[in-house]
Amino acid sequence: MPKPRIPAADGRDAVLRALASQEEREVVAMAVRYLLQVLGDIAPGNSVEVRVPPFGAVQVIEGPGHTRGTPPNVVETDALTWLEIAAGSIEWAVALSEGRISASGSRADLAAYLPLAWQRDVE
Repeated sequence: MPKPRIPAADGRDAVLRALASQEEREVVAMAVRYLLQVLGDIAPGNSVEVRVPPFGAVQVIEGPGHTRGTPPNVVETDALTWLEIAAGSIEWAVALSEGRISASGSRADLAAYLPLAWQRDVE
């Protein structure tokens, strides 16, 4: 059974609120999950796993996938960094060079997909 989708209006509102203030855990969680959903929409596939613990993960980008265990291409970051790179507040390369992102594998560069076009409907 597929996960229920976050409606675009709710997701956009959560992103704006989370970027303004990191205090409400539920809002940050929805914002993170919404932006992961948008990434999944624009870069479908299962060759890279993007993780934003503890809020969510998504498999993206076409290519060879995996069936068990840790995938060969993994991106992991904290919620604030994900919100900032996905929304365009900080560039992928800057966050990566500052050690705010862990990216392993030959396909784990998301620079071509970021920032996300999260302010428009993608549903």
